[in-house]
Amino acid sequence: MLNLKRFVFNDFQVNCYLVADESKECIIIDVPCYHNGEMETLIDFIQQHELRPKYIVNTHCHVDHLLGAADLCEQLNLPFTIHADGLNLLNRAVEQASLYGFELDKVPVFINYVKHGDIIKVGSTELEVRSTPGHADGSICLVNHEHKIVFSGDVLFRDSIGRTDLPGGSFDILNKSIQNELFTLDDVYTVYPGHGAETSIGYEKVNNPFL
Repeated sequence: MLNLKRFVFNDFQVNCYLVADESKECIIIDVPCYHNGEMETLIDFIQQHELRPKYIVNTHCHVDHLLGAADLCEQLNLPFTIHADGLNLLNRAVEQASLYGFELDKVPVFINYVKHGDIIKVGSTELEVRSTPGHADGSICLVNHEHKIVFSGDVLFRDSIGRTDLPGGSFDILNKSIQNELFTLDDVYTVYPGHGAETSIGYEKVNNPFL
């Protein structure tokens, strides 16, 4: 059995996902905690359900997705797991935060890198890493084939796709990522994006106006 909890944090309404199975091991996907009480909400949920965090993974390193990452990594004594191509964005996050009105004074320094095709295992649950650049350098999606779900970060949304006008963005590259890495999945796969409501691969194939 897979247990999935979604939190929505900070002014950009970023989705933070916590995924656990019967082993009580869990993975935290994106750490956008910023306002008072957001980090406490996440930690309290973990403690109340007696979960054992094993990974903190970010789908990409835009600042709105990692505002609480350094603190959470320190509290849980876990590395920050990203694709190596996202390191430049991570290193610029403090500078970029001020442009968006956020106060950020540190980023994680203990980094664990994943690459395309890697398997992240939490208990008996496996998440396949798929490299999906185009919105941000180092962007990844995480796919669980057993339960037919995909965490798409800011690559694919319901009726939309990620921005491509930011540094490192490219519509052509993003479209290729979606076509090759997401639309090759069965239509029944549920998509959990970095912002907004969930959708499905099949729905987006038919209805997404950008694709």
